[in-house]
Amino acid sequence: MDKVRALTAFVKQKRIIVLLVLFAVIVPLFAQAIPKISISMADASNPKEVSNALQVVMMMTVLALAPSILIMMTSFTRIIIVFGFIRRALGLQTTPPDQILVGLALFMTFYIMSPTLTDVNDNALQPYIREEITWDEGVKKATIPMKKFMLRQVHEKDVGVLLKMAKRPAPKTAMDIPFDVLVPAFMISELKTAFIYGFIIYIPFLVLDMIVASVLMSMGMMMLPPVMISLPFKVILFILIDGWSLTMEQLVGSFVK
Repeated sequence: MDKVRALTAFVKQKRIIVLLVLFAVIVPLFAQAIPKISISMADASNPKEVSNALQVVMMMTVLALAPSILIMMTSFTRIIIVFGFIRRALGLQTTPPDQILVGLALFMTFYIMSPTLTDVNDNALQPYIREEITWDEGVKKATIPMKKFMLRQVHEKDVGVLLKMAKRPAPKTAMDIPFDVLVPAFMISELKTAFIYGFIIYIPFLVLDMIVASVLMSMGMMMLPPVMISLPFKVILFILIDGWSLTMEQLVGSFVK
């Protein structure tokens, strides 16, 4: 036992040493690869330098809020909620784990959003990097694909409710809807659609639970939990209908119109 403990301690020390070496090597290279950006406005001598500093601050803010933007303005919300309904309908509390579901939802989100993100990159980001357009023009061109995506999914009633709450007049066209109205309306619509999918998913598994409970009651097995008996049948049913592929196909098809 002493030899095993000594060997375990030696391995842990080796791991720590390797991590320290990697940290010592990678951090300086990373620091050299990223140029130091000064965003101090006190040293700015003209309005252009102040504008550039503000742009850097805005870009850093967007990067910090990237997870929230991913949830609010993409297909991630609908996908992860539907996955949660599937797990609950099957009666599996922690299987698949949250990390697996979130990872699958992220990759599906990238797949669904790839045409929109490609449009933003080609028409807004790359021209701005090549200095062919200004920052304001780049932002306007980047918002157009995102608005088109959200408008395809948002419900008109939700937009009307938010416009009424904000006491704003109805816009002339759909593209004139401001972001502070369109984004929450899009999220509400996504929640509503995801719950509709969840209700449809729950129905066959609920029927199976009722059948198993009725059979157990007719056999006099009152003390045996019906969920324990119905769980393997629900898993087998989900496998036979190829549930994951069918769910992903329906989710992707609901966004691609």
